[in-house]
Order: sequence, then C-alpha cells, then structure tokens
Amino acid sequence: MVIRIAAVGDVHLDEDVVGRFRPALEELPECADVLLLAGDLTRHGTEAEARCVATEFGGLAVPVVTVLGNHDHQCDQVPQVVKVLEDAGITVLEGNGVVLDCAGGRLGIAGVKGFGGGFAGRCASDFGEPEMKAFVRTTTDSADRLGAALRSLDCDMLVALTHYSPVPDTLAGEPLEIYPFLGSYQLGQAIDSAPTALAVHGHAHAGTERGTTPGGVRVRNVAHPVIKQAYSVFHVGDQLDTDQVSPIGQSGSQRSWS
Repeated sequence: MVIRIAAVGDVHLDEDVVGRFRPALEELPECADVLLLAGDLTRHGTEAEARCVATEFGGLAVPVVTVLGNHDHQCDQVPQVVKVLEDAGITVLEGNGVVLDCAGGRLGIAGVKGFGGGFAGRCASDFGEPEMKAFVRTTTDSADRLGAALRSLDCDMLVALTHYSPVPDTLAGEPLEIYPFLGSYQLGQAIDSAPTALAVHGHAHAGTERGTTPGGVRVRNVAHPVIKQAYSVFHVGDQLDTDQVSPIGQSGSQRSWS
C-alpha cells in the first residue's frame, strides 16, 4: 500500500504568475494521488490574488488540500480568500483534517497555519507582558489544534500540513536570528503525538528540504524557492521503510534520500 503525495508551498501567486505551474499540474494524475499546498499561496492575501490561485490550482484531476500562510493574512481578507479557494474545490484546513480515499488507502491530512515561537533552548515563553503571552499562546493554541486534528483522523496513513516549520532542521540556511519567526517546537510535539508518517511545511525560503521531529517523523520543507520545481512527490506506505520517503521531480525521475 503506497500513497503518492505531491506538495509545494510559497507559490505567491498574482496575475503575473498565473499559468506558470499549470502545465506540470496537469501531469499530477500520472505521479500523485493528492496535492498539498503549504501556505503563502498569494503575495498579499487579497481576494483578487486568491482568484489567481483558484485558476492555477482549481479543477485538477487530483484533490487539492491547503493551509494558509502569513502572506495570505496580510490584507485581512481571509474569509474571502477561503471562500474563493473552496468554491474552486480546494479544501482549506485550519486546525482540522480531512480523509481522502486514495488508490493506496485512506489518507488523513491534518492542517494548520502554525505560528512562530522558536525551538528548544531558544524559544519564547508564556511570561511577562501581555503581548508576549499572547504571542506564545497563539503558538500553543495552533499546535494544540493540530495535535487534536491528527489524533482524530481514522485513516491508513497520516500527514501533517503546516506553513510554519515544526523543526529547526529545515530552517538551515536562514539567519539564526529569525528562527523564532519561522516555526515552533510545539508543532513538532503535536506531530509526534500521533502516528504521523510525514510532515510538510513551507515559509522558510532559504531553508533546507529535509528534517526530522524528535519522535522520528520525516519533515519536508516544500517552499517553492527550496524545491525549485512545481512540486515534489513523496511516497508513503507500508511497503516503505520509515527512512524511505522518496520525492519525484515533475519530470518523473526519482531521487532517493541519502
């Protein structure tokens, strides 16, 4: 039993970019059962930009599931953005999940945008000024909702979808000073609280593709500036060793992890 998961994030679409991804997206049924979008779909989070996303990623021959990113919140038009995406058949997750019937089994996807906060030894704490406590509690609430969603899904394979990173590994290449604004260890704890097979995120444009949670879950940064292709494809399933999550480029040539 193998399920093929295509993923990309940080496509930052507007009218100037529409059509760039579509030729490769039309090939998805040949190599993937589902497409995950890891947030930052737009540049400024406007309804007009969301319509560009709907044009580019709507109406595909595979299900499309997304979370929003920080850019998608910029213009405070989140309800309008979500409606445009959902009207195009794109499932938008935020602290909830969905189960898809794929050829290789039932795939559960739990998603949340996530938030910053930092990682063990270098993280913000719920202490001091109200503003700091509000910052940390936003992170904690987001992680709690992701964990609850992951644990609630009845499926054969489980995937976590976020915008912010759950581990510092995939941030390598970014300035250390901004790590607290790129992810949080609480997201990693949430992912480890369930039998998650794979976690994908975006946000870190100068980061690294591969990482692992403390519990051993494979984490992949699929930000478009990192993967430098229309999407990567990951195979997850019982026939694969836990160390063998293999991405495939849009040309279909397989790469194996070292």
